[in-house]
Amino acid sequence: MSLEFLEGQTGPDPTATIIVLHGLGADGNDFVPIAQQMDLSAVGHVRYVFPSAPVRPVTINNGYRMRAWYDILGMDLVRREDEAGLRNSQAEIEALIALEVERGIPARRIVLMGFSQGCAMTLMTGLRHPERLAGLVCLSGYLPLADKIEAERHAANADVPIFMAHGLQDPVVQFARGQASYEHLKKLGYSIDWHDYPMPHSVCAQEVDDLAHWLREQLA
Repeated sequence: MSLEFLEGQTGPDPTATIIVLHGLGADGNDFVPIAQQMDLSAVGHVRYVFPSAPVRPVTINNGYRMRAWYDILGMDLVRREDEAGLRNSQAEIEALIALEVERGIPARRIVLMGFSQGCAMTLMTGLRHPERLAGLVCLSGYLPLADKIEAERHAANADVPIFMAHGLQDPVVQFARGQASYEHLKKLGYSIDWHDYPMPHSVCAQEVDDLAHWLREQLA
């Protein structure tokens, strides 16, 4: 385990864990306020884990070093992907899941959640994970290595519930890209709760409410 991470619990002896993956240039602090807004008291105490991605040069930002789960090689998020970076971060997130299992949280009580790049890593890792997870939360992002997912996905998570949400005015990860990822996954048979909101590349209050409701259902 080499990732730095923050964590917090809503009370002693948590019975579920939500691992939250931030977007490009942010860090583990980014989604702490969002977690604090969600009322999950109905499902018992929850542990939140907020890892920070490694600092690396990002090509699309002229090589500027920032926290990133993988390199962004250009505006085309499909044809030019940093496969090595994606797979390295996948291994790091798998280690976080393993740590939670070691601490007594079964895989079926672990949710992976991510925004933008973090969304990409949620799908990259969660669909390939060899144990059934509680759910995948995919906010304002897309499916990476889409042409390889059918061959690489694991049967253990063939029926994992997925919450996907995207802003209709997103200028960073275009709405059409998120929608195409949704359609791709739906064709592969995944059960997806899709939401869109009149917002840019961000999170809105209605989205947080919808997500909290969905999490209460999955962790009930």
